[in-house]
Amino acid sequence: MQVSNHVHALRIPFTITTNMGVLDRFVYAFVIIHGSQICLIDTGVASSQQLIFDYIRQIGRKPEEIATIILTHSHPDHIGSVRSIKQITGCKVIAHSGEKEWIENVDKQFTDRPVPGFNSLVGGSVTIDRIVDEGEFIDLGDDLQLRVIHTPGHSKGSISLYAETDQVLFVGDVVPIPGDMPIYDDPLISIESIKKLKAYNKVNVLLSAWDEPKTASSIDKVLQDGVEYIQRLHNTVIEVVMAATSMEAVDICKRVLESLNLPLFMANPLVARSFIASLRYMEDVNRPK
Repeated sequence: MQVSNHVHALRIPFTITTNMGVLDRFVYAFVIIHGSQICLIDTGVASSQQLIFDYIRQIGRKPEEIATIILTHSHPDHIGSVRSIKQITGCKVIAHSGEKEWIENVDKQFTDRPVPGFNSLVGGSVTIDRIVDEGEFIDLGDDLQLRVIHTPGHSKGSISLYAETDQVLFVGDVVPIPGDMPIYDDPLISIESIKKLKAYNKVNVLLSAWDEPKTASSIDKVLQDGVEYIQRLHNTVIEVVMAATSMEAVDICKRVLESLNLPLFMANPLVARSFIASLRYMEDVNRPK
């Protein structure tokens, strides 16, 4: 689906097998056409390269034109096909230094953050060719630049990207969807990152990896809803923990989900890990604003 002059959004479905059963998920990757070359933002899960290549051919271009892949962060559904695509096209890979270790050593990522089905989601490690940080520009040519916005919280090196020419803002997994599975490393930092995105007021299209493309009229609400969702999660964790004499992480996770009427199938180690991150702020329940 073409969403602006240069940008196409590609929805990639996949499944995750957990002890609660098989979960149907999806993630977006983005194809940017600039002159005679193509830039990808994220690559979906392992084997997604065929879907990406088919779409590129469908719009009259060639997969061999892929010159650059920008990874918004290192999680499996974003880096899954990067190794295969780089091997096939010889493209360069760009990411933030905070994600370097997990992109270049996926075995370490699995050890540090054991995601269910990890090995089926990730096609292997890949070397990053360029490290970027806050305020840098990635010049794609054809008068098209992407401004790098460091937006940690979901992960320490998460980046968003702003294409002023098309007035498109790519946000990776930075902005959560209320009611969806909450995954983040730090609630306070996540909220501050979303606030940083609010400063970009010349945005016609907001592109999130785990939500449908949003147009100008709904963008402010999407960002504010994301802030409020994290606030509710954070405050509920604190309330649950303060009401208990002792509780294991999995019990905290289940109790928080129950309190917010969220489905219990979300009670997994990743969600529990997110909720436990709130405990570092227990001295100030209302700190995230």
